[in-house]
Amino acid sequence: MEDFEYRVLMIDDDEVIAQSTAEYFNMFNVKTAYVTGFDEAVSFLDAHRVSLVLLDINLGESSGFDLCKRIRQDYDMPVFFISARTSDDDVLIALNIGGDDYIKKPYTLSILLAKVKAALARYDRAVKDAEVSGKRSLPEGPAAALTDNISIDTNQRCIIKDGSRIPLKDMEYRLMQYLVSNRGRVVTKDELLKNVWEDEFTGEGTIAVHIRHLREKTEEDPKEPRIIKTIWGVGYMIDEQIH
Repeated sequence: MEDFEYRVLMIDDDEVIAQSTAEYFNMFNVKTAYVTGFDEAVSFLDAHRVSLVLLDINLGESSGFDLCKRIRQDYDMPVFFISARTSDDDVLIALNIGGDDYIKKPYTLSILLAKVKAALARYDRAVKDAEVSGKRSLPEGPAAALTDNISIDTNQRCIIKDGSRIPLKDMEYRLMQYLVSNRGRVVTKDELLKNVWEDEFTGEGTIAVHIRHLREKTEEDPKEPRIIKTIWGVGYMIDEQIH
């Protein structure tokens, strides 16, 4: 059976660099895969679980900047830019669009590995801390209020927004119900895969797509969510009180 989980995905159009970096990481038990293009990267992330991305800016006819923006629409893992471009403008763009670090080529593999291990350790601690919190039951009654004008109807399995009923698909309802039941704490992606999808091999992109659909149905501005918040590197949370 294909293995669905990787610690690192290396994305670089120079296959020699991508392959050698992945092989080095794998030698030290940091499970790493590599791809060399924009579309290949999107397909890989849709099908696999990845904890950290190493991303080159130049991807042939495509741009690592554009790919980072695409990744940030659906995923919250750390993204490290790796590039031979050294201008301050490139660094600022990379960090402002969602990059977590910027590493200039040529790099030393041992130092890059140390940086990645440190980031993964922080990620693992954040996930563990989030999972320590206990779970609560969905509030009793036909509707659980999210804000003054939005609630989730547990009888008809829909969202009520400004008095209008917005239907939810089965998995959207199950996801929303789980987040509401655990409001006030961070729910990790692993927890959602285990307890909502009941399938640890589902790609994280599936979660992200459902979150985006829920935001489109609940948020005034889905790009600036107030209800379902992304906790970078960990998962999602609905606050106890939403202002």
